[in-house]
Amino acid sequence: MMSEPPGKRARTRDRLVVSALDLFEAQGFEQTTVGQIAARARVSEMTFFRHFASKEMVVLDDPYDPVIAEAVAAQSATLPPLLRVARGLRTAFEGMNEPADLTTRRRVRIVAGSPALRASMVRSNAATETAIADRLITDGVEPLPARVAAASVLAALTCALLEWATTEDGTALADAVTTALDTVEAGQDD
Repeated sequence: MMSEPPGKRARTRDRLVVSALDLFEAQGFEQTTVGQIAARARVSEMTFFRHFASKEMVVLDDPYDPVIAEAVAAQSATLPPLLRVARGLRTAFEGMNEPADLTTRRRVRIVAGSPALRASMVRSNAATETAIADRLITDGVEPLPARVAAASVLAALTCALLEWATTEDGTALADAVTTALDTVEAGQDD
């Protein structure tokens, strides 16, 4: 089987994302089929599945877990777990290109509006939470404090993402994330 050239592959993926988001917004996530997305993007369903494992992944794809776990690992092991995770996430976010474009806002807004997708987002966050907690545990943090710290900071980050996507107040994603992390860090001792 031949694969698409890299440029063509990226253009096809972009077309699939735009087509899916347009359909999700017009008729709802649950009512949209992979066949409809593929037809609108002028590709086969097989091509859709070469790019995404499921229609959920169009809006939930998250390549940042390893980056976040490494940023947490780079924080001083002498910091309390909650502060270490918050600072690690801040460092990871600062090192990424801010996904503040309309496509990202559309994706998160669609997730916010669908109970099924919100549940999937929670499941997807569990992988990130586990990666962070495992890293802390490897560095000597007891399992319960490691898991509480990871879950707490990710809950704050998720809240910031959902608020940013569903509020039209002009807040930049970086500002929403900073506010969430500042809130988590408030009152923590270094």
